[in-house]
Amino acid sequence: MTHRIGVIGGDGIGPEVIAEAVKVVDAAGVAYERTDYDLGAHRYLEDGTVLPDEVLEEWRGLDALLLGAVGDPAPGLSAPAGLVERGILLRMRFDLDQYINLRPFRLPPRCDFDVIRENTEGTYAGEGGFLRKGTEHEIATQGSVNTRMGVERCVRYAFEKAAGTERQQLTLVHKKNVLTFAGDLWQRVFDMVAEEYPQVTTSYDHIDAACIHFVERPERYDVIVTDNLFGDILTDLGGAVAGGVGYAASANLNPARTGPSMFEPVHGTAPDIAGQGVANPVAAIISARLMLEFLGEHDAAAKVAAACASPEQYTGTTAEIGDAIADAVKNA
Repeated sequence: MTHRIGVIGGDGIGPEVIAEAVKVVDAAGVAYERTDYDLGAHRYLEDGTVLPDEVLEEWRGLDALLLGAVGDPAPGLSAPAGLVERGILLRMRFDLDQYINLRPFRLPPRCDFDVIRENTEGTYAGEGGFLRKGTEHEIATQGSVNTRMGVERCVRYAFEKAAGTERQQLTLVHKKNVLTFAGDLWQRVFDMVAEEYPQVTTSYDHIDAACIHFVERPERYDVIVTDNLFGDILTDLGGAVAGGVGYAASANLNPARTGPSMFEPVHGTAPDIAGQGVANPVAAIISARLMLEFLGEHDAAAKVAAACASPEQYTGTTAEIGDAIADAVKNA
């Protein structure tokens, strides 16, 4: 099968690390058709383009998207705060229904767990507004949107994931003692779906307690499910716990496959080191491995996973690390 993959290098170190991820995919021998897209803050600053409607429609015909990072393209340059992130990342997630954000964290024996984050609702849905903006009596509201359908499909995905692990454990993370409406919905749906998976051991942690456990005892977790905002924060902490954000990968999944899923490292654009050949490409390479798994290229994904099992062994420039992992994949 020949897969149709869109590649968005993006800004800062994005093109550098994505080049190495593509190099590793090539080494794995996967057949694909590649289409490159020039998008990001650099493009916005050139001509005001964020994400044209025709590009989004073209993406609907692809199997996957591989993204470097979007944001500040270089020191001293930036688009208006959040404009590119909302216009590309959030629009992509919402319009292509990438409702699962999956982030694996592997640093045995310290940690070996997955965080499943609801990716299209919560505080990122855009509900809210201003009253009396610009006055001393200004009011800003920002609500959290949680639908039964959105919560349930995320929770079901998490139970399926946990049922397939060796430990078969799933932890719901929220703040239901304070967020009594959203938290209540998440807990009720979680308990309901749990009845269909008696083999999965379940538990609950408040988000603040989970942050403490991530630092002190991350080995306690197997699979975690949480909402959009908490998942965003918790997974950045998870990257630090699991060796650094240079190893932190993610998948933005449309499990129904009504549109492409998107795969990206979570480290950002790091414009201060762009072009120096010192960016760690491992997170982008692991993101490409998640893409291969989702595309059904399990043998190729297994080779990449084996090559990245001890990523700290790879040193050198960005390209040298990519070459070494590609060689390991070829020789697997």
